[in-house]
Amino acid sequence: MRYSSQGRFQQQFSFLRRQFLQDGDLPFTNVLSEEIVAQALKVIEVFWLDRIYPPLVTLWVFLGQVLSADHSCRSAVARLIAHRLSKRQRPCSPETSAYCQARKRLPEEFFSNVARQTGRALDSKAEPHWLWKGRRVYAYDGSTVSMPDTLENQRDYPQPDTQKSGLGFPLARIAAVFSLACGAVLDLGICRYAGKGQSELGMLRTLWNIFLPGDVLLADRLMCAWTEMVMLKQRGVDSVCRFTSHRRADFRRGKCLGKDDHVVHWPKPTKPRSMDRETYDALPEFLTVRECRVRIEQPGFRVKVLIIATTLVDVDEFSKDDLAQLYRARWNAELDLRSLKQTMQMEVLRCKTPELVRKEIWTHLLAYNLIRTIIAQAASKHEIEPRSISFKGAMQTLEAFQPLIAIQGERDSTFRMDLYRQLLDAIAIHRVANRPDRFEPRQRKRRPKHYGFLRKPRGATKRDMAK
Repeated sequence: MRYSSQGRFQQQFSFLRRQFLQDGDLPFTNVLSEEIVAQALKVIEVFWLDRIYPPLVTLWVFLGQVLSADHSCRSAVARLIAHRLSKRQRPCSPETSAYCQARKRLPEEFFSNVARQTGRALDSKAEPHWLWKGRRVYAYDGSTVSMPDTLENQRDYPQPDTQKSGLGFPLARIAAVFSLACGAVLDLGICRYAGKGQSELGMLRTLWNIFLPGDVLLADRLMCAWTEMVMLKQRGVDSVCRFTSHRRADFRRGKCLGKDDHVVHWPKPTKPRSMDRETYDALPEFLTVRECRVRIEQPGFRVKVLIIATTLVDVDEFSKDDLAQLYRARWNAELDLRSLKQTMQMEVLRCKTPELVRKEIWTHLLAYNLIRTIIAQAASKHEIEPRSISFKGAMQTLEAFQPLIAIQGERDSTFRMDLYRQLLDAIAIHRVANRPDRFEPRQRKRRPKHYGFLRKPRGATKRDMAK
């Protein structure tokens, strides 16, 4: 860390921790540790001369930018000016150029390392009663994000082929590993929207090193693939997923464990193109899989039948109802993605180069994990489940309290700790009701404004208007 003295680092790091309740005698205060930040700063190889925007200040301003309803750089710099004035320091320039250059100078590994390690630290500190039968369960799911239509973004993340040139936006596919216990993101993959090897299944192969023996992967039917389930099982990781559409279950065969519950052997398929011959030959000839058929009966709806495939074959430890309830909890991954994309406004990114787009994604994940840490603190204090606390309510409460924490935090430690406890009490009040059978129409009541669609590139349309 060559950009500042150790004293300035400690001051900036302490301020960053206070903003997200990472000091004092609260639980989970070692999630954003000095070791994690110092390790991430080692990737900065250039000499840092900027006194206004050193790395930790740049990170704090970037976090405030993604957490704010106004994602503009102008608003982010204005918050920094207000903070400097509150500390009786000279205000910096309101121009955004210096801030944007500071973000650009920071390497992508700095943001990704802090985001990953913060999520893993939170998951490792999860309380035992938050786990599923004493095992850590990780939900895996993917989605897409859009970004500005620039030449650089189009080159690395091109738009779908079905859209005309100049009318679409670049798309990136993301896939995240969520902790079912506390909701933290442990790792994330980013790739193109389409193309060879650009899929959620392909990204899973790059992310499964984070799993440890005894973990459980919870995924949708897209992950019901023989090769991936076998290679996870070889690592000691079990899988729970829904039957894919091309498989058929015959409950007259295999070892019967109960009604609509049996164990069968799936034979090895032909070698996939993405795997070399040596690795394929080393795989076993069959995979032992347990298949469970679950009937979902809800008044007013048709009976729905799901078949769950899993490598958890011990019927005494894992009953069919246990597996059904676990798979139902997979919907939390969809809710977590909704929190990232809609609540935190990550669905449409704003940076104009691929590198800054990835930095923006990692900063969103870091902010998300820090909010999940505060939710875990509130849940531990009030002895409730973290999943029962509203993420949006926690984010709104933290945003309201942050100016007061920034101004009063350094002056009185007793007042600061009382402020923290009041904040956790306010967050714990915003509970999410357990409504597993809730249904709503996916339709909008408020009508949009009647503007036509852009049928030609913007430049061509403007030339037509000028004529």
